[in-house]
Amino acid sequence: MIRIRAMRDEDAEQVLAIYREGIATGHATFETDTPDWDKFSASRLEKPRLVSLDSRDQVTGWAVMSAVSSRCVYGGVGESTVYVAEAARGQGVGHALLNAFLLAAEQAGFWSVQAGIFPENTGSIRLHESCGYRPVGTFIRQGKMRHGPMEGQWRDVHYMQWRSTRTGVD
Repeated sequence: MIRIRAMRDEDAEQVLAIYREGIATGHATFETDTPDWDKFSASRLEKPRLVSLDSRDQVTGWAVMSAVSSRCVYGGVGESTVYVAEAARGQGVGHALLNAFLLAAEQAGFWSVQAGIFPENTGSIRLHESCGYRPVGTFIRQGKMRHGPMEGQWRDVHYMQWRSTRTGVD
């Protein structure tokens, strides 16, 4: 059973533990260290922020939105981030969470949501495709890895976009 609800401050420890797992793979983010909750929270938008929960109310995944620009014309455009706990991968958590997140994004006024994914992270690419994202391009040698199996190597970032069919359509 997968339940989805709004992220709360009391989820901080579990959310950051899942983020730490993702960082450790070397294929989820350029980040090398897990931030504290205040820094994590300050760098994301207030809504939407969701967590998935298992039958024991343990956080199994999370999804948040970040701004892509401070310019008002981009007010309905955001960048999604979704992480699933290692123990919960392959069980439909990511799909349920990302679909709920996109619905919440529409309700919050977002018409376009992008995601930057390392090309090697094929599971994340498949997840995003299954939720309606489409590839829009690849930024070549976007950043140099400072940790993980590709430490010291330049990494490409594959960009995908989801576009609402209900919000931001005239």
